[in-house]
Amino acid sequence: MATTTSKYERPLPARLGLAAEFYRYCKLHELRFQRCTDCGAWRHLPRPLCGECGSFNYEWAKSSGKGKVYSWITVVQPMVPAFNDAVPYTVPLVDMNEGVRMVAAIEGVAPEQMRLGMPVQVVFDDVTEEITLPRFRQAT
Repeated sequence: MATTTSKYERPLPARLGLAAEFYRYCKLHELRFQRCTDCGAWRHLPRPLCGECGSFNYEWAKSSGKGKVYSWITVVQPMVPAFNDAVPYTVPLVDMNEGVRMVAAIEGVAPEQMRLGMPVQVVFDDVTEEITLPRFRQAT
């Protein structure tokens, strides 16, 4: 379930170039990654060129939103004052089912509960009228 925060005071992602397209899909509560239409390779972070075949041809293909925790960090010393009230918080690096890795905060999992290979599912958080952020939650 998405939530909308009336006054979100943390830094927001830049929505320029291909990143703008990624966040436009997030606003629709869809996780999409680029997929090369020549060789079928998935890619994230968004970029114009396929790392497998060098093609400039791609589509924004819908992700299952599912993956497994590859690694994580737990932040105990925020680098930005806007996150002072959030520590400690955990940020996993997730191997998505499509073969790309993605970083996003995880909710509902205490730092000591994190496990390698933990199945996770993307959820969306409508933090402002313009921005929806993807996050992870432990999959059931």
